[in-house]
Amino acid sequence: MPLTTLNINKKKYRIDVDPDTPLLWVLRDTLGLTGTKYGCGRGLCGACTVHMNGEATRSCITTVSEAKGKKIMTIEGFAADPKHPLLLAWLEEEVSQCGYCQPGQIMAAAAILSRRPKPTDSDIETAMAGNLCRCGTYSRIRRAIHRAAKGGDAR
Repeated sequence: MPLTTLNINKKKYRIDVDPDTPLLWVLRDTLGLTGTKYGCGRGLCGACTVHMNGEATRSCITTVSEAKGKKIMTIEGFAADPKHPLLLAWLEEEVSQCGYCQPGQIMAAAAILSRRPKPTDSDIETAMAGNLCRCGTYSRIRRAIHRAAKGGDAR
């Protein structure tokens, strides 16, 4: 198999996997970046969301060949700044319950805020519709996104 170089969280990794391998498996199994979660395996639930060139991307249906040459950010890369307003808002609003979907939710929320710094409820609901939470924390997620958009204070 050919060696492929991936740019993940501002680091370059040389990997030896089939080019059709889903990016999620490279992140989790090859590189040990287990913050990105496996959900449905079909790109429907959003648990595996990462950023690829700044866009929210489902890593379970993105192949290594599609990721080659792109800048990929996982929750580990995003969390490198623990004082990021979105992460602080997530904590302030106590969004997480079981926590399984939260990395994907945060990555999707960050993508929204990069496109729309002051999103409406409708913007948030539309953009987050593909990220499912079995605990039903949707109202907390919306409040956290608004809080982050206002610089940390949504009330």
